[in-house]
Amino acid sequence: MSYKILTPTVTLFDNNGNLDIEGNKALIEHLIEGGVNGLVPLGSTGEFTNLNLEMKKELLKLYVETVDGRVDILAGTGSLDIFECIELSNYALDLGVKGVLVIPPYYYAIDDEEAYRYFDKVAKSISGNLYLYNFAARSGFDIKPETVLRLAKENKNIKGLKDSTTNVEHTKEVIYKVLPEVPDFEVFSGFDSQFISNICAGGAGGISAISNIEPKMWSDWIKAAEKGDFETIKTIQRKIDKLMELYDVQSNVSLTFKKMLADDGLNVSVDAIFPFNEISDEDYKKAKEIRAIAKSL
Repeated sequence: MSYKILTPTVTLFDNNGNLDIEGNKALIEHLIEGGVNGLVPLGSTGEFTNLNLEMKKELLKLYVETVDGRVDILAGTGSLDIFECIELSNYALDLGVKGVLVIPPYYYAIDDEEAYRYFDKVAKSISGNLYLYNFAARSGFDIKPETVLRLAKENKNIKGLKDSTTNVEHTKEVIYKVLPEVPDFEVFSGFDSQFISNICAGGAGGISAISNIEPKMWSDWIKAAEKGDFETIKTIQRKIDKLMELYDVQSNVSLTFKKMLADDGLNVSVDAIFPFNEISDEDYKKAKEIRAIAKSL
């Protein structure tokens, strides 16, 4: 079996709030060299909510040109404005990304029928592959497996789902309900620690933010899973479980990751979106201790 780990990348900014071009290129090389299977710019970890349309287009163009076909790219193109979502999606697909990852409208409460109509319209309005993004903690909506199946059966370009949920049973239910009828549908877990439960249920793997700072750990996990090396699988699971504590240190884990990347010697800026652009010395010390313990396990 072949499994995948995709990295929802941090977005690097300069001191003026513009894109750090060289820093983003350095991050891309760091991740590809680390062995990840794909990159997901402009996801939650990429602070997409605070980038305007032109910055998003600039970043996606940079990604496609820098990656140059070496790994897959799923472009985050979600927006409260469906017309902006469609425009950015087609822009990204025209550049040559594998697909686009779209979260349903957030802030306003929606139900499954409204989500169906939203995703159906996006799917029918774009020129390539669409991946659904389920993240109830941020969107206020948890898509039903039946709705995922309905969308996948009616739209051949809906190719997968990123399921960011603490409820692993939800992810399994999607896998068990959709894959028998749409075998090439890819279900990714959005929380790092759920990778093994995902692939054991028949899923495609994970979209893991922690792989920004530990790409080799993740690529080693993939190799161990493909070989059935259960001792290595268990060891890395313990490391990842500990690293999950990083998400609770500070409200914007992207900032923590950027500082760690810089500490690791990567030539990147450590600016983040306001007001989530500061971390106390005490909190960062705690984050570094968590990482050190995880790597020692």
